[in-house]
Amino acid sequence: MPTAGARKSLTARSPGSTAPVSCGNGCGVIRPISPGRPGRAGRPAAARIPSAGPGASTFAEDPAVGAPRARLIWHADLDPGVLAIDAVPVVAAHPEALDPRQFGPWLTVISGEEDREHAVFADGMRRIRVDIEVGSLRDGPVLLRYRLAGTASLEPKILPLRRFLALCRHRRFQPSLFPPDRRIPRWIVTLRVHDARCAGASLREIAEVLYGQKIVAEDWNGTSDSLRSRVRRLASDARRLAAGGYRMLLRR
Repeated sequence: MPTAGARKSLTARSPGSTAPVSCGNGCGVIRPISPGRPGRAGRPAAARIPSAGPGASTFAEDPAVGAPRARLIWHADLDPGVLAIDAVPVVAAHPEALDPRQFGPWLTVISGEEDREHAVFADGMRRIRVDIEVGSLRDGPVLLRYRLAGTASLEPKILPLRRFLALCRHRRFQPSLFPPDRRIPRWIVTLRVHDARCAGASLREIAEVLYGQKIVAEDWNGTSDSLRSRVRRLASDARRLAAGGYRMLLRR
């Protein structure tokens, strides 16, 4: 039978509230903004942060916060889809004026070095990352100017730019521009395996939780090594991702 620690590690966690924590990479924490309908909102909260350090995110969320509520801002060096934008103040009557406060429930803004802003528009399951090179998204209205250059570096920004344009036009995330990623189920299983190994679970215990005790009893010591090989690959992937391989996920 799997140990209590293994069963707990392989079970999805419930969402919790944000609390100050350290992610070990020089990140800070700010409160998440719950997803909701677009509308007027107050000035977005800000948190001063240092540079990203050896980690991957510009600020860290409490691990107890579920994915629908989490607001992660991945570092632009690791996320090629980050849009670099200048936010120039304009009058509300300007034909290209955009008031960031209209995205209140979806917009999270933090300040980094030299007051440079990092922001994410997210509804819990979909996200658009922007870095504000000049100006601010905390005050509106603004005129947005996009910094695009080259060819190879431009390609990964085309889809995020289309997503952002649709969000500005329709005040919602267009589902057709966010196709499901087939890799996510395997990543979730890999994360569960990593947690279980950290809790001391054996490969066989992990297999019992993932595939059932009956299948493991019949196949674990059978003539075929496929089941054991499958679990070993998951454990190997978990070690690789935990050792820093997760930093490459956004580049695929």
